Amino acid sequence: MKKSRGRTGRKRGRKRLQSFMGGVNCSHKLEYIKLKKWLKDRGFEDSHLRPAQFWDTGRGLMATKALQAGDLVVSLPEKCLLTTGTVLSSCLGEYIVKWKPPVSPLIALCTFLIAEKHAGEKSLWKPYLDVLPKTYTCPVCLEHDVVSLLPEPLRKKAEEQRATVHELYMSSKAFFSSLQPLFAENTGTIFNYSALKWAWSTINTRTIYMKHSQRECFSLEPDVYALAPYLDLLNHSPNVQVKAAFNEQTRSYEIRTNSRCKKYKEVFICYGPHDNQRLLLEYGFVAMNNPHSCVYVTSDTLLKCFPPLDKQRNAKISILKDHDFLENLTFGWDGPSWRLLTALKLLSLGADEFTCWRRTLLGDVISARNEQQTLTVTAKICHFLIEETQRALLQISQLKRNKENLKKHLALVEALRLEDLKILQKSAEIICNLNMATT
Repeated sequence: MKKSRGRTGRKRGRKRLQSFMGGVNCSHKLEYIKLKKWLKDRGFEDSHLRPAQFWDTGRGLMATKALQAGDLVVSLPEKCLLTTGTVLSSCLGEYIVKWKPPVSPLIALCTFLIAEKHAGEKSLWKPYLDVLPKTYTCPVCLEHDVVSLLPEPLRKKAEEQRATVHELYMSSKAFFSSLQPLFAENTGTIFNYSALKWAWSTINTRTIYMKHSQRECFSLEPDVYALAPYLDLLNHSPNVQVKAAFNEQTRSYEIRTNSRCKKYKEVFICYGPHDNQRLLLEYGFVAMNNPHSCVYVTSDTLLKCFPPLDKQRNAKISILKDHDFLENLTFGWDGPSWRLLTALKLLSLGADEFTCWRRTLLGDVISARNEQQTLTVTAKICHFLIEETQRALLQISQLKRNKENLKKHLALVEALRLEDLKILQKSAEIICNLNMATT
């Protein structure tokens, strides 16, 4: 007869199971104890959420009770939010008000974060700053070797992001210098490019949308940022729905879930119906099995598959450009998108069919030949992208062996490319089935 484990043994067993099935509770860690006390002093009432470490998503928040659709997940008082109002009421306020031309709300928040981080123990926001990531993985923080391995459309956006943040830094250096009276150390050392990248990434990846009235001391860019301590530990899932907004009655930012969540499971919010390229660009992560994921086809890739001797080629390209059919051409989990097929149908029109181009854009079937040619070219593009993705994965694998310091960033790009490969292979299968059905 099996010996009973007793109450203590059963408790340990339940804890082990909870740890395996859910996350490892981290609320006993000093940084979270200090954060919760700091929030409580500002009016935050403890919710049914606990900081935890999850094997698949990393740090997040765990439910300590089952949540039903419509339940209030978290309510964060206005006093806990970090906004441009917070910045203006700090010692930076008078310098921002005096500076001409006015700084943007974004730069004001970046400046505050850098200054408070530099203040260390003296900062009133230290308990929050201590739980913020030390580094980020959005493209502006990635090494050039890693960015070069991104799919072409994302690589271009990544380069634009890096250029934008660098320009933001260069254009703000004079303002940073004006803050010298506040610091014993040289402002050039405090407000360096690395510090700005960290602050910009903190705001870009963690702020909630909260519209503020326009202030004369800021530039005309929308003031829509708010950093929300504790609430920003919630991770994204494309499979949940939430309602999030500032409640004017309670003067709190509230999140209600439209999805159920079991006890000891991770509580998620949804940042929006974003594909993985957008998630990596804006937030620095990818979501596996993301239903919104897709692989983009560039206009260059599209046109490579058509003979340059086609006399109507330039006219066809012009029509596609005028009707916005050279952008957002994709392969998804359900195969080639309607936009991609439509663009390819128009490019596949024979000389005697060209006058039917308007009908093509409306989705009409022009001829059996045109339909077959479109599927043939679609398959060709799909296989080209599969080969390109496989080459990139091989390069990533080699780089991971040679550059230990880039392993984390390379793993992120690898995850994106592997998801792309799955989508393309699924699309190839769908195209093959369509081909079989039409022949």
